[in-house]
Amino acid sequence: MVVVLGHVDSGKTSILDYIKKTRVAEKELGGITQHVGAYQIAEGDKKITFIDTPGHEAFSAMRSRGAKVADIAILVVDTTQGVQAQTKEAIFHAKAADLPIIVALNKVDRPEAEVEKIKRELAKEEILVESLGGKIPSIETSARTGKGIKELLELISLIAEMEDLKVDLSASAQGVIVESYLDSQRGPIAILILSQGTLKAGEAIGTPSSVGKIKSLEDFQKNPIREALPAQPVRVAGFEEVPKVGENFKAFANLEEAKNNLKISEKKEPPKVLEIKEGQRVLNIILKTDVLGTIEAIEEVLKELPQEKVILKILKSEAGQISESDIKLAKGGRAIVLGFRVKTSPVAQRLAGRERIKIMNFEVIYDLVEGVRKFMEKIMAPEQVRTELGKMKVLVIFLSEKNRQIVGGRVTEGIIKKGASIEVFRGEDLIGKGKMINLQRNKKDAEQVSKGEECGILYEGGVEVEEGDVLVFFTEERIKGEL
Repeated sequence: MVVVLGHVDSGKTSILDYIKKTRVAEKELGGITQHVGAYQIAEGDKKITFIDTPGHEAFSAMRSRGAKVADIAILVVDTTQGVQAQTKEAIFHAKAADLPIIVALNKVDRPEAEVEKIKRELAKEEILVESLGGKIPSIETSARTGKGIKELLELISLIAEMEDLKVDLSASAQGVIVESYLDSQRGPIAILILSQGTLKAGEAIGTPSSVGKIKSLEDFQKNPIREALPAQPVRVAGFEEVPKVGENFKAFANLEEAKNNLKISEKKEPPKVLEIKEGQRVLNIILKTDVLGTIEAIEEVLKELPQEKVILKILKSEAGQISESDIKLAKGGRAIVLGFRVKTSPVAQRLAGRERIKIMNFEVIYDLVEGVRKFMEKIMAPEQVRTELGKMKVLVIFLSEKNRQIVGGRVTEGIIKKGASIEVFRGEDLIGKGKMINLQRNKKDAEQVSKGEECGILYEGGVEVEEGDVLVFFTEERIKGEL
């Protein structure tokens, strides 16, 4: 089993696409792998399973899972971009899992490729390739031309032989759940990879969170199969509940034994009490996704959004289509519903329309996060921004009537503008506020007057201005909040 790791857009999926010719890259929106995918190819008389993992920082836990179930790691590095944040993280996961590493120096067909520079960058991360005197093999590749792909596959086979990777087919079947979701017609579905033994339809199977009897087995291309062998990615139907991603599974003699031997974990952590500060608002969310692994990724990246002004609270997150119960919960919890690669049932759609519940659907995680960010900013209270303009010393009062006065004076600081707000100071004390209705200089209307110039203003306010007062001029505006 080979895990393919690297930064987003480094070309991981494109390399796999070239290898297996199933056009995976075209099926991934925006060229981004949204969750862990497992694919198997035949190389001579051997079969190699590739685990493709996302490169974006949101998928740290998913990449970690991919590394834990693999035997060999391919570190894909874009030779036009170099070692980046997720490249370093991928190196960490591969080392933590104690995996043999092959470096694929990708996109070498491009004129801007800098292979030797990238090798030196990798050396700083303790990945010293053979050409620089190290022990880690590297191959120059191009997913566009196919350069180095044949050599890459040969190297994988060679390392597998050197590592003496063997499994016991007679042992009880066990492995790991790499993905899971709820199918509206077939029920809970799990994508799993065996580490030992042989798995057959009809067998009882269990994880710490779910048990079931296998109804059907399919390969990664959804073709029905009779049995699954180690390192083979398999789609399984028959679990009673959707198992958690990353859990280990085992096969049992019967369902009763599976239930007796595995503790079904149904305990949930009590909800955390939110401490809401003054000025903060809360955005309640109901999250529905295509698979459970995606929930983990989305929740991780949503945590990175600034929450000093708006707190995000996820009321519910699960795999499956948006249902009537989701809309009812959204109404009671005053929440929005986020759907990722899922449909909304007709009943839920009608109910949402009647109750004015907002449903936001997305196909790419980046778009979902940006949509949440914009909604957070939308519900934020506008900020009141004050801009200081200038000051005027009152020299003469020309006219006073009701709440209006014509006042003459000299600008002592900054500028004063027509229409500005006014604070009236007598000595050190603020005694009242008002507004400038009109401004004149040399008995002619003016838009603004600068420091050192004399002028007359038509003042309107709740306090009467006197000679010697200082008028402070400012503007205030409400601006849209930003996170």
